[in-house]
Amino acid sequence: MATTLVIMGLPGSGKTTVFNALTRAEAATGTYGPADEPNLATVKVPDARLDTLTEMFKPQRRVPADVQYLDVAGMAKGIAEKGMSGALLNNLAQADTLLHVVRAFDDPSLPHGDGSVDPVRDIETIDLELLFADLSRVENRLQRIASQLPKQQGREREATEREKALMEKLKTILEADAPLRTVLSEIDPDDLKTMRGFGFLSAKPLLILLNLGEDQLGEAGEGLVADVRRRFEGSGVGVEGLAGQIEMEIGRLEPDDAAVFMADLGIAESGLDRVIRRSFDLLGLMPFFTVGPDECRAWTVPRGATAVEAASVIHSDIARGFIRAEIVSYDDLVAAGGINEAKKVGKFRREGRDYVFQDGDVVNFLFNV
Repeated sequence: MATTLVIMGLPGSGKTTVFNALTRAEAATGTYGPADEPNLATVKVPDARLDTLTEMFKPQRRVPADVQYLDVAGMAKGIAEKGMSGALLNNLAQADTLLHVVRAFDDPSLPHGDGSVDPVRDIETIDLELLFADLSRVENRLQRIASQLPKQQGREREATEREKALMEKLKTILEADAPLRTVLSEIDPDDLKTMRGFGFLSAKPLLILLNLGEDQLGEAGEGLVADVRRRFEGSGVGVEGLAGQIEMEIGRLEPDDAAVFMADLGIAESGLDRVIRRSFDLLGLMPFFTVGPDECRAWTVPRGATAVEAASVIHSDIARGFIRAEIVSYDDLVAAGGINEAKKVGKFRREGRDYVFQDGDVVNFLFNV
C-alpha cells in the first residue's frame, strides 16, 4: 500500500504548485474551490539502491515503492471553528503525513489574505485549525459516550469508560494548545489503537514546507528555514524549504537539462527526493528489497519491523507460512557482486521470524502454506 502524503495550506500558499513540483502533474493552480475534488497523484520513490540492484540482476521488471500525494482545498483561517466539511476532514484524516505548504515568497500580484507574508503566523494559524478540528471531534465523541453509558453493562461498559477517560485526557491536552503528537509516547498502546480510528490531525507527523521564491534561494532561504526549524521542529515535526515554482519548472525538463538548471541555481537535491526522505524519516519508514530475474522491488516497512511483519507486507500467506528469511545487506551484496558471491564470503544469513529488519536488507522468504 502506498504511503499517503496530504498537502494542505492556506489559500494562496502555492500548495498546488508544490503538488505539481512533487508529482510532475499539471493541476490547475489558483482555481481551487472548497467543493473541488482533491488533486491526486502517485509517485515512484527514487532509490539509487534499487537502480543498482536492477543493473546487477537485470530483471524483467523494476518496481519502486509508491507514494501517493493528495492536494486538498485551501484551509481558510477559522475553518475549524465554522466546521470543516466532511470531505476535507476525511481527506486530511487519511494522511500518513501532513505536508503544510507555507507561503514564504513575495508576489505583489497575489496579495496575502492577511495583508503580509509571515510564515510563522501562517504555521501557527494552521496548527490551531488542526487543534480545533481534533477538539471538536473529541467533544462530539464525549457527548455520544455520555448517552451510551447508561445503557451499557459489563465489559461493554468497561470499554466505553476506558474510552471516556482517554477522550477526557485528549481534551485536556488539546485545550492546553498542545498537538496530540507530543504525547503519543505517553499513551498506552491499546489507547493508541483507539486513537487511530479517529484520525486525529494533530497526532499525525507534520512536514512544514516553506514555499520560497527564486530570490530566496541560497543564504536568504536557508536562514529562514533555520529560524523556522528552531521554532517548530521537534518530535514528529520537520521543516524544509522548497521553491515550488522553480521545482515545477525543473520537473518539466529532461533529466540532463534539469541537472544543469539545478546546478546553476545551487539546488543540490530535488524537492521530490527531499520531501519523500523527510516524510519517511518522520514516519519511521525504511525500504527493503526483493531481487531476482523476474523483478527487483522495493518494499516499505516501519523501522523495527520483524521478519514476519516484513513478510506480511508482501503477502499474508508468506507471513502465515513463514519458515525463515534469507538475508544479505545491500552493501554486502554490492561489495560481493551477487548472491552466490555473498554466500561464499559468509555474508548471506538465515534469520528467524523475530529478526529485526535493517534499512536496505535484501531478502528471500521461505514459506509453506
